[in-house]
Amino acid sequence: MIRVLLVDDHPIVRTGLRTALDGVDGVELIAEAATGEQAVVLAERLRPDVVLMDLQLGPGIGGAEATRRIRALPEPARVLVLTTYDSEADILAAIEAGATGYLLKDTDPATLVPAIRTAARGETVLAPHVASRLVARVRTPAVSLTRREIEVLQLVADGHSNKSAARALFVTEATVKSHLVQVFTKLSVDSRIAAVSAARLRGLVR
Repeated sequence: MIRVLLVDDHPIVRTGLRTALDGVDGVELIAEAATGEQAVVLAERLRPDVVLMDLQLGPGIGGAEATRRIRALPEPARVLVLTTYDSEADILAAIEAGATGYLLKDTDPATLVPAIRTAARGETVLAPHVASRLVARVRTPAVSLTRREIEVLQLVADGHSNKSAARALFVTEATVKSHLVQVFTKLSVDSRIAAVSAARLRGLVR
C-alpha cells in the first residue's frame, strides 16, 4: 500500500484529488495539509511514502522549501510536485529541493496514479512539458540562469525593489545588484523591465 500525503492550499483541489484517489487499488490518502509547515509536521509524524506537493501555498513556506525540509527528515517521503506553475524557476527550485517528480495539474487523472507508483519506487517522473524545459536548459547553457539569479529575477517580476528582494532572500542589496548585472549580461538586456520581459518569453519566470 502506497501511503500518500496531499498538500494543497485550495480545498476544491484537495477534494478533487481525494475523489480521484478514492478506491484506487494499492494507494491510500492518509492525510491532507494546506500549508508547507503543516506538510512537514505530518510527513515527519505519519511517514507517508509519497507527498503530492503544490508549490504555491499562500502564507508561510512554499512547496519547494517544504520539499527540502521533508527530504531532510530521517525517513523522508518521495515528493511528487503537482502544480499549475511550469516556469524554469519553479521547476529548478523543486528539483533542487529533492522532488522526485514534477507534474502539472492539467495531467490526465489516468496518468496520476501510475506517476504516484513511479515516485514511490524512487524513479523520476516528469510532465512532457517539464522534461522539454530541462532538456532545453541543458542544450543551451549559455542563456541559462543560476537558481539564485532566477530567484532574484522572479522577485523583480513580482514587483520587488532591490532592497525588498534582498530582505526576502536574506542577502545584501549589493548581492542582489550583482545577480542582476549577471542576468542583464546573460539575457543581453540593460534594464529590469527588459530582463523580466526576456525571462518571461523564455519561460524562466512566471
